[in-house]
Amino acid sequence: MGLAQQILIVDLDVHQGDGTAFIFQDDPSVFTFSMHCEINFPGTKQTSDLDVALPEGMEDDAYLQCLANYLPDLLTQVDPDLVLYDAGVDPHLGDRLGKLALTDTGLYRREMQVLSTCIDQGYPVACVIGGGYADDLNALVYRHSLLHRAASEVYCQQRL
Repeated sequence: MGLAQQILIVDLDVHQGDGTAFIFQDDPSVFTFSMHCEINFPGTKQTSDLDVALPEGMEDDAYLQCLANYLPDLLTQVDPDLVLYDAGVDPHLGDRLGKLALTDTGLYRREMQVLSTCIDQGYPVACVIGGGYADDLNALVYRHSLLHRAASEVYCQQRL
C-alpha cells in the first residue's frame, strides 16, 4: 500500500504532549514520546507511550544527554516507518511559559541531534515547529528557524 504502518511521535515541546497521547491512546500503530517539564501545563497529564518528565530549570547539556538516553533505543524499539517531530522552542530559557533553560545553541544542538539520529538510523522524519511564548518576536522567529537551519545542515552532511 505504501502507507506508514508504524509512526513515532517525538514531542519535545516543553508541555506534555497530552493531545497526541489522548488521540492515539488506543492506537498501537502510533507510539507517542513526550519529553517535557514535569511541573508545567497541563496540570493533569495524559499517558503517552513514553513520558519523560524533566525538572524545572534543566539546561542544555543535561537536556541533550537525557534525550540521547532515550531516542536511539526508542527508534530501534519502535522501528517506525515515519518519525513526526514536534520541535517546540518553549524549553528556551527566555520563554515566559517554559520553565526549562535551553539556550539558542542548545535548541540548535537538539535539532541536530534529533534529525541526525533519525537519519543515521535510516528513519524518515517530518518536522513541525511549535511552542514559543517570548515577547521578542525576532528572537522567537530565530528560534523557530533553528530547525530549518539544522535540517539544511543534516541534508548537506548526509548528501541527501
